[in-house]
Amino acid sequence: MANVIVVGAQFGDEGKAKVTDLLSRNADVVVRYQGGANAGHTVVVDGDTYKFHLIPSGVLYEGTMCILGPGMVIDPRAFLDELGALQKRGLDDSMLRVSSTAHVTMPYHLMIDAAEEDARGEKKIGTTKRGIGPTYADKCARIGVRMEDLLDAELLKSKLDYLVPRKNIILERLHNLPPLDPTEIFETYIEYGRKMSKYVCDTSAIIFQLIQQRKNILFEGAQGTLLDLDHGSYPYVTSSSPSAGGACAGSGVGPTMIDRVIGVSKAYMTRVGEGPFPTEQFGEIGDKLRQIGKPWAEVGVTTGRSRRVGWFDCVLGRYSVRINGLDCLAVTKLDVLDEFDELKICTAYRDTQTNEVYNEIPSIAGNFARMEPIYSTFAGWNRSTSDCRSYEDLPVAAQRYLNFIQEQLGVPVAIVSVGQKRDQTIVIEDPIHGPKRVLTKQSKYSFSV
Repeated sequence: MANVIVVGAQFGDEGKAKVTDLLSRNADVVVRYQGGANAGHTVVVDGDTYKFHLIPSGVLYEGTMCILGPGMVIDPRAFLDELGALQKRGLDDSMLRVSSTAHVTMPYHLMIDAAEEDARGEKKIGTTKRGIGPTYADKCARIGVRMEDLLDAELLKSKLDYLVPRKNIILERLHNLPPLDPTEIFETYIEYGRKMSKYVCDTSAIIFQLIQQRKNILFEGAQGTLLDLDHGSYPYVTSSSPSAGGACAGSGVGPTMIDRVIGVSKAYMTRVGEGPFPTEQFGEIGDKLRQIGKPWAEVGVTTGRSRRVGWFDCVLGRYSVRINGLDCLAVTKLDVLDEFDELKICTAYRDTQTNEVYNEIPSIAGNFARMEPIYSTFAGWNRSTSDCRSYEDLPVAAQRYLNFIQEQLGVPVAIVSVGQKRDQTIVIEDPIHGPKRVLTKQSKYSFSV
């Protein structure tokens, strides 16, 4: 299988968990490299639904090591709750590892995150209020608490005695919230450390050793490329790097150790929270996209918020290919489009102010907000694809739809998901050992700035 990164190629919620689950069958190790409890991944196995937030979905396979990498931010309470729920269902945790240098989400992070989002009013950015941004902010400010600190009572107490009074100033004076007790936090989190100690270790060293042993390693990101802190639709982004480049920094391996990058996209587009969304659909079409496919409806696993929905966007798709160096694409939820008479795919943008046409995302964020989509229209197939198990089984109209996407993006569609269950998957070509990416003429657009 080699060393493979699975990355969201849109705004997150692309169905990465199902693709990761498919590839995990042949993986020795699954590494989650960024984000925290703001992620939400759903896998359906033999009619049973598993929802993951922190723990990689590879835990469903016996003997597969699952690693929470140093690029993650971990809420110990959320981790232990999730782990306890999995243990009750009989899953083995003996192969679970947590990076000693991953940062810890503390109570003040949760409080500040929620208070600051509420204070933004109409300018809110759509945070999940899971404390992710403030945790990463403390990491950058070099005042964060790391997993290893929870194993050292003296060090943890020293950090909290310094940090909590300063956070209380923010909570009390800026947000009119009650102060926190450093002693209470210490007692709670030293206990979390005791419960998690058997999992905490130097995961980067483990990964390197396993690479030397030629083990198969799958690197799993949360969120999606357009939510990347550096390369997403800033400021409506997450606080880490979900893109492929983040896998190296967030797991502690060098880029020469990566063999392949697989992008996951829905057959249409969704977004949770605020920010630009050029192909967003409202009214009857939007409602239909959101509701078809129950119980796999468009509701955020973590937040419970209804997702914004729209047509597939090739401009964003080409950008994701470029940022991640995608070798191939996994397209999920094709079955949601089964009942549409007509489908649209965005191929370019038009600036509503200047009338200029953009084949790539404009480099200035303010311009992005003015973009309207230019569409190509396709006939729907009006028949179920949920029983299709090969590319040839798909309706001709569905094949045309997929072919257009891969021609526009310049990468092959290797996997197509036509339902929530594990077996509702079409593997067109081996996503691991298939041919490396070959750019088509469609991907050689000149850049508009």
